[in-house]
Amino acid sequence: MSDAAAQGHTNSSLLGLLRLVAGQVCLHASMAGMRMAAPLWALQQGYGPLAVGFLLALFSLSQVFLALPAGRYADQHGLLRPVALGIIASMLGGGLAAVLPSFATLCFSALLMGAATGAASIALQRHVGRAAHGAQELRRVFSWLSIGPAVSNFLGPVCVGLLIDHAGVWLGGRAADANGFLVAFALTALAPALAWLCVRGVADMPAAPGDAGAAPPSVWPLLREPLMRRLLLVNWLLSSCWDVHTFVVPVLGHERGFSASVIGTILGGFAVAAASVRLLMPLLAAHLREWAVVTGAMVATAVLFAVYPFMPGAWSMGLCSVLLGLALGTVQPMLMSTLHQITPHALHGQAIALRLMSINLSSVLMPLLFGTAGVVVGVSVVFWTVGAMVGMGARMAWGLQPRSLP
Repeated sequence: MSDAAAQGHTNSSLLGLLRLVAGQVCLHASMAGMRMAAPLWALQQGYGPLAVGFLLALFSLSQVFLALPAGRYADQHGLLRPVALGIIASMLGGGLAAVLPSFATLCFSALLMGAATGAASIALQRHVGRAAHGAQELRRVFSWLSIGPAVSNFLGPVCVGLLIDHAGVWLGGRAADANGFLVAFALTALAPALAWLCVRGVADMPAAPGDAGAAPPSVWPLLREPLMRRLLLVNWLLSSCWDVHTFVVPVLGHERGFSASVIGTILGGFAVAAASVRLLMPLLAAHLREWAVVTGAMVATAVLFAVYPFMPGAWSMGLCSVLLGLALGTVQPMLMSTLHQITPHALHGQAIALRLMSINLSSVLMPLLFGTAGVVVGVSVVFWTVGAMVGMGARMAWGLQPRSLP
């Protein structure tokens, strides 16, 4: 291939990847916006914290049960069909909330939009992993793809929040009235359509080779492989760190008398740091090794969790939050790169689904465990316990040096 042809192929690949990232942002931002708007609507209608917690859990619960079927479907049908179905389901969820706002409708919308985003994410991650050639390109493409959720977790809530506060006033009412919520829900229904405009022109990958008419292979035998079990356990430990930070920081801040805006800024510093480090990672892909990055992130997280409860003020907690975001922000691209290197092509979708199941199961169960433990022993002990577990798990991460599975 000539230099000009190679450069054209690289530019085309990068353009296709950026279109996938943009599509992921549109779809994920829709769910992130609904995840903020639905609890606010419920609280305004007089529902209590238990009902709100149940509503939020549904966004993750649907992904726990539908991840493996979605992974099998992606393995059989590629990128466009799973993404199209996810977009339709997400638009239906947002549309129902806008047309028939009620607690039951919002619960159904949460299930639909959580499942839609999870299924589309599996198809997108499978596609870019199969399109990449070699470990360096895997690290680069997954670093780019991991920017999408970070950006959408900012854009979705901000746009929906602005509409809730101002759309009612524009329509002759007041801030945060019924019209404001309806317009916000309508936005969550329309945003996924933009995702299809981004994704529809991307060329799908050919199906993985296999026997014609044979039953789809099962992912469960992979769990007999020590490397796969090690990766899933490391993934669960690190996803628990995101959950415990999101749970504990508001509690610590409240105990120390911080305002809501200060607590939000501390958590926001974490999100910005995680997104920023992912912007740098594609440029450093040639110099990174998955197992070394993940091990370093786990050691850094263990140290930061050990000192976090001793931080006396908002500035020192904010610094810890930023450093923690830098450490944990590096993890997802490295784990996804490793996952694709150790998994057969025909099982990529289901292997990604296993990882997604562990993350969402953690998001459903761990806050309940943290809350119970925080009442019994205090939130600082929760930080130290999880930090100790992550520190001990660093040895497992050191062993994540990929080798291809048969």
